[in-house]
Order: sequence, then structure tokens, then C-alpha cells
Amino acid sequence: MNRNMKILVTGIILITIIIVSCDKEDDYVPVENSAFTESELAVLNQTLNLPSQLYNYANPNFPPHFTSEEANIADNTPDDNPITDFGATLGRVLFYDKNLSIDNTVSCASCHKQEAGFSDSNRFSIGLNGQLTRRNSMTIINARYFEDGRFFWDVRANTLEEQSLMPIQDHTEMGMELTALENKLQVLEYYNILFGKAFGNGQVTSNKIARALSQFMRATVSYNSKFDEGFALAGYPDDEEQMPDFPNFTPQENLGLDIFYRGRNGATCLYCHGNPQHVNDEAKNNGLDLSYTDNGLGEITANPSDMALFKVPSLRNIALTAPYMHDGRFETLMDVVNHYSTGVQDHPNLHFRLKDSDDPSPNSDVLRLNLTQEEKEALVAFLSTLTDATIATEEKYSTPFN
Repeated sequence: MNRNMKILVTGIILITIIIVSCDKEDDYVPVENSAFTESELAVLNQTLNLPSQLYNYANPNFPPHFTSEEANIADNTPDDNPITDFGATLGRVLFYDKNLSIDNTVSCASCHKQEAGFSDSNRFSIGLNGQLTRRNSMTIINARYFEDGRFFWDVRANTLEEQSLMPIQDHTEMGMELTALENKLQVLEYYNILFGKAFGNGQVTSNKIARALSQFMRATVSYNSKFDEGFALAGYPDDEEQMPDFPNFTPQENLGLDIFYRGRNGATCLYCHGNPQHVNDEAKNNGLDLSYTDNGLGEITANPSDMALFKVPSLRNIALTAPYMHDGRFETLMDVVNHYSTGVQDHPNLHFRLKDSDDPSPNSDVLRLNLTQEEKEALVAFLSTLTDATIATEEKYSTPFN
């Protein structure tokens, strides 16, 4: 091989290495350490209020029912985006930063408020220029445990990473084009530090934004409720259909548990909401109407059997997330209970669990629980035991901006 040819081959190899390195750069996650330096904090604290010792997002002290084989199988955290303390810290800042919207007025937290169970107390959220979103804001709590990893009421996002960028680009919600967002954040000094800590370099990319936001949302896990305490005291029962009374519950709460888990009056709450994380992977029809103006999953697939199917939301902190359903039609939990007691409509795609269990045919009657007032109030009381006060108030989930 002559000298010129050797130079040419060497050059090609070097260029290839550089290109591969650039492609891999976004996937690089450095070894995690635990603190910012004093000089980094001096810059960060001009805008943010971050602790020098990071909050623990990566290795929380989960109770056994959040580390079980079932929970680990359900965990949708991808291998290439594990939760790190620096990554989730960056995600927390991004989540609360109004710079992510085109006019600096809307953040992710504008529609997912901590005090409202990371949902929105408005029926429809307020976006750019006072525009309203089409659907009620779904809580992000325990999103980590949606095993199929699909998100939004119509499950149009295949992963949490994909979901995290969609509201940013939505013209009603935040209205940002991703390249413009990268350029906008790149000049903010605090992001140079935060991206560098989380991903090994300070370059802002939409891929890193998605990954950091997803880390923060996956770290937003509810496991400190009265239910969790009772579940532990009851010995972490694995047969949810035979759930025992909880020793820390009131008689009213245990009556609600009986309805929810053991099927008193034919209730089937367990089958859509019964796992310890109180989430469900599927989109289902729960008989809100006979005819829908919003057809949920069916609008995405155009499949008749998907019409009016909506993702089952997490029940964690449900007492804080009013109003309820995809369109926020129910103002209170009692309204929701009344629906399942006597209000379910016989839509063609009504989920089979809301049909008469004694008649499994497609033409079976709609299930009517016909709960007494005492039973309704007990079911509401049970649902309130799913409230986790720590996730609603703890600083590690709150705004980091001064």
C-alpha cells in the first residue's frame, strides 16, 4: 500500500470513529456520583434551588410489593435509560421549566401539578394563549409500572420517552419545534451543567431531554399511602381476590376494600385496578356513553373494536386528581362510584368485566352494582387510602426554581 493510500485509509478510519462517537454520544451515561461541586452550585443557584447532595431517585427504599417479580416485570424502564440521580434531577428541572414552551408560559407542571396528584384540577388544561386541551390531564404517578409502556388516553405513544416530547411540540400545549428547543436551552448556563452531569457532556439534544424527563416521571412513584402500610401489616397477600381486612383501616375503609377487592355486590374493580401499584396496561371502554364524540384509541387505529377505548389511569392519589375520566366529566369520587353503581352504558365495546358475570355472552346485561349509600361512601373512603402525602408535598418532586 503506497503512502497516499495509507493516508487515505487512515483518514477514513478516523472519520468513521468520529461519526460513531457522535452517534453514541447521546447514549453515554457516566458513572453516577452524588453531588454538585461548589462552583457548579454557585451557577445553578442563580436560577435554581438544588441541594448539593442529590435526592435519591435511582435507589429508593421501595417496600417489597414494589420490588416483587410482578413489579419488576411491569417496570417499563428501558435498559438504555436507567434512572440516575443526575438524570432525574435534570428531568425535574425540565419538567418545571417554562422555557420548554414557545412563549415561556407553560411547563409540563402547568398541566401536571404536584398538589393535584400530578394531574390538573381543571377539567381541561390551559395551554398557549389560553387554549384548552382536548382531554383531562392524566397523572404521571406510577407511570413506571405500565408494563406495555404505552401512554396518553388513546395510548398513541409507544414509550414514555416518546410521550415526553409530544406535549412540547403540540400547538395547543407548548408549541416548540425540537431543534428550536435544543438551541434555546443550550444557551442557558444551568443546562450546560445539568446535561453534562447527566449525560457526560453539556450538549442539549431532544433525545436527552426525552430521557431525562422520563427518568423524573419514572421516579415519581407512590408507595407511602395508608394502603401500603395496611398491605404490609396484612403480610403482603398475593391472592388479591381474597384480600384480608387491613388492621390499620377503619371499618368503613375495610368495607370499601371488600367491595373493591372481594367483589361485594359483583364489583370488578380488582381486575382493572387491583395490583399493588394500582395501574393497568390497557385501553378499555367503561360505559360512559352509548355514543362518543371522542373515540380514543379508535381515532388512532380506525378499528371499530377500538372505538371509545381509553387508557386505564393510575388510582394512586386519586382523591387529589379530580375531575375524573378522559373528559373530566365527574367532579368527585362519589360521582365516579355512582357511575359504576348504576350509570354504566351498554356501549358495543364495553369491557366484559362490566357485563353480568353470570352471562358471558356478548349480549349479556350491563353490570349494575346498585350500591347502598353506606357502600358508596365506604368505597370512596377506601380510594382515599391510596393517597400518598409524601409525593404530594416532598421537595424532590416539587419545582426547583427560585
